[in-house]
Amino acid sequence: MTGPTHNCAGIRRRDFLQLGLGGVLGLGFADALRGRALGAAAPALTAAAGGVRPVNCILIWLDGGPSHYETFDPKPDAPAEIRGSFQTIPTAVPGTRFSEAVPELAKVADRFTVVRSICHKDPNHGGGNHYMMTGSPTPVPVACGAFVTFHPSFGSVVSWQRGQQEGLPPYVSMPSVTRSGGPNFLGGKQAPFVIDGYPNSANFKVRDVVLPADISEGRAASRRELRSSLDSMKRYADRLAEDPAVTFDQYLQQGVDLVLSSKAQAAFDLAREDEKVRERYGRNDFAQRLLMARRLVEVGVSWVTVNYGGWDHHTKLFDAYKGDHVKNMDRGVAALIQDLDERGLLDSTLVVLLGEFGRTPKVNKDAGRDHWPHAMSVLMAGAGCPRGGIIGATDAKGYAAAEKVYRPEDFAASVYAKMGIDPNQILHTNTGRPVQLVNNGRRIKELFT
Repeated sequence: MTGPTHNCAGIRRRDFLQLGLGGVLGLGFADALRGRALGAAAPALTAAAGGVRPVNCILIWLDGGPSHYETFDPKPDAPAEIRGSFQTIPTAVPGTRFSEAVPELAKVADRFTVVRSICHKDPNHGGGNHYMMTGSPTPVPVACGAFVTFHPSFGSVVSWQRGQQEGLPPYVSMPSVTRSGGPNFLGGKQAPFVIDGYPNSANFKVRDVVLPADISEGRAASRRELRSSLDSMKRYADRLAEDPAVTFDQYLQQGVDLVLSSKAQAAFDLAREDEKVRERYGRNDFAQRLLMARRLVEVGVSWVTVNYGGWDHHTKLFDAYKGDHVKNMDRGVAALIQDLDERGLLDSTLVVLLGEFGRTPKVNKDAGRDHWPHAMSVLMAGAGCPRGGIIGATDAKGYAAAEKVYRPEDFAASVYAKMGIDPNQILHTNTGRPVQLVNNGRRIKELFT
């Protein structure tokens, strides 16, 4: 395991909405497929005329709240108790400087944009997470440690809109679901497929997708035939609840197809990746998850969230930012952006790096920084985002967004627009109550120039 995974509320990452096959021919994935089709899902998006690839997204979630000072918005002219102990370094963009803690990202700054002026007013992990993962504030105060989804997450909405693509799950989360990464009223059928485990290990396999060593494909087919016979007793009851044009067997077949699909096997099998590429990302679990994310969007998975905790530095922040946890992020994300670009995938892949808020301007007595939602930096690359851009600014001491100020609703509207999804559409809860996908969000126009 790489680095700390909890924040000040003591909450460790966990899979509270894990979606798996439940065994080679179990009901988990097949039931989810069945539920998806029986639910009120919107039509899947298709590529535009002319063969243009639809945009997929890799969202890298730095749970706990990374410091904007020690990453993309340093304040070298501020007093020492504000600027901290790191120096600034030049980037690949003349005139733009980052913290010395992120040298690899500085080298590829000409391939992404940093929005320095997104802000909100919720200082709690639960509320801030929900706001930045859904574009909707929580309707009630939420404690730091709460796992909440009052509104569907980005990944779940994309899953609902696009549906299944060639047998692959539309929404994947690694190695766990973020606390607000669930589907809420869209239902469990839009929950992410969770890939847990340690992908840097030599024997890593994606659970519930790769056939166990003791079961051949022929034996799996035999079990499917047995299952067909056993299910005959319940088909009458199933038929009452099903669309008459679609049978349960088709959903079970889709689950089997995922297990037996050569495309899925290739995407999930990191051992097939060139060793030089794996080294480029970094031989640690976080970096290898980023590589897995690239492989997944490459074959058509619409949304991948990589959850990387351990950013709640109330104490010893500067020591932490000199360590492997930050170095792994810096190297891995820089490699991901370069790799996508060199493969011609960056134009069709939106990469987003963020947490729930920034950190306080003044360094506290424990050499840390506390929660601060009034200023934060969000990295965005690909899908038409300007290269080498800086959007907005905080004030001279980094206290607050001061120029081109944007809200989480604006960020959400921009993400959905990049994905080809109308942020102004109306959803309906399972009780029929209308809910606007994004309430009064305006696109961050600088991302679309």
